[in-house]
Amino acid sequence: MDRTEAQLREKLLNAEFAPALVEQAVAYVKSYGYLDDERYVRNYIEYRKDQKSRRQLEQELRFKKGVPSELIQKVYEELEPGDEKALIRKLLEKKHYDAQTWDDRQRQKLIAFLSRKGFRTGDILSVMREEYSPESDL
Repeated sequence: MDRTEAQLREKLLNAEFAPALVEQAVAYVKSYGYLDDERYVRNYIEYRKDQKSRRQLEQELRFKKGVPSELIQKVYEELEPGDEKALIRKLLEKKHYDAQTWDDRQRQKLIAFLSRKGFRTGDILSVMREEYSPESDL
């Protein structure tokens, strides 16, 4: 199971190892290449970029995995960006969005849902303005 440095530190400290031993253990596994945050971030983003927004991935890596934001930005600069508009279209289809029949209240709820998923409002509105309808694909 792959972990970040922060996750390994936390696990060892929770197991009540002395902080000095924790640092030695982290240095030891890093020296053999078993612990590599950059590799972890790259794999994490590559595996999930077609399912989650960039902002959501960044938040998960920073706050749940303990990865520094500078490393996340560095990896994102090296990777090919995911198509967030395609992901929005996929979520609209999943929610059965139909521009002709949905009222303003339903649209607002959908926009709020997509915003909480980390998508930019401009991208959401742009895709919704395409008058996307699942029946048009047939």
